[in-house]
Amino acid sequence: MADRGNEPVVVLGLGRFGTALALELNRGGTEVLAIDNRPRVVQSLAGQLARVVQADSTDIEALRQLGVPEFYRAVVSIGTDLEASILATSLLVELGIEDIWAKAVSTQHGRILERVGAHHVVFPEHDMGERVAHLVSGRMLDFLEIEEDYAVIKVRPPRDLVGVPLRDTRVRSRYGVTVVSVKTDDNPFTYATAETVLGYGDLILVAGRIQDVERFAASQ
Repeated sequence: MADRGNEPVVVLGLGRFGTALALELNRGGTEVLAIDNRPRVVQSLAGQLARVVQADSTDIEALRQLGVPEFYRAVVSIGTDLEASILATSLLVELGIEDIWAKAVSTQHGRILERVGAHHVVFPEHDMGERVAHLVSGRMLDFLEIEEDYAVIKVRPPRDLVGVPLRDTRVRSRYGVTVVSVKTDDNPFTYATAETVLGYGDLILVAGRIQDVERFAASQ
């Protein structure tokens, strides 16, 4: 199968999420066609994106004229207007887009997007709220959910992991987690090994089931 990782991307809807997405894709070298029906928004991004146009994302003829059917990947980032979000997604399916991502604002919205043909549904507000909740309520310095019940966290090592090789800490059998990387002083993160000895000021990346990494973070 050919690598489609750097394919051009269509972004429909330039609210906060869509704008941030389009700009980040552009910074990473991905060609972006950004579409929004508000002239002021389009004008504000004209100097930052090579292809940003004013058009109605729920008008299939407008999408055809802009060459949307030629794209492999598209993102529907319309959030507040649920009808427009669902219609735009269904039009992308009709146009034969092979990889459709869609932003949802609720579980019900997400289910409908999946039913009309979205291949990936994202919940940016929910995901960010969950991430911040983990950071606010515990001693984690960062939290990233990889799958429904698996996460990577950034924390300081607890006292019982400091000063001895990781193989002697029995961290996996005691907590059910794995220390995958360590950062000391001003050095970059490096892979942790069985011989790694942690210090109090180090930062570590720990992977495991969410309940296990939460328990590990609370042990400090």
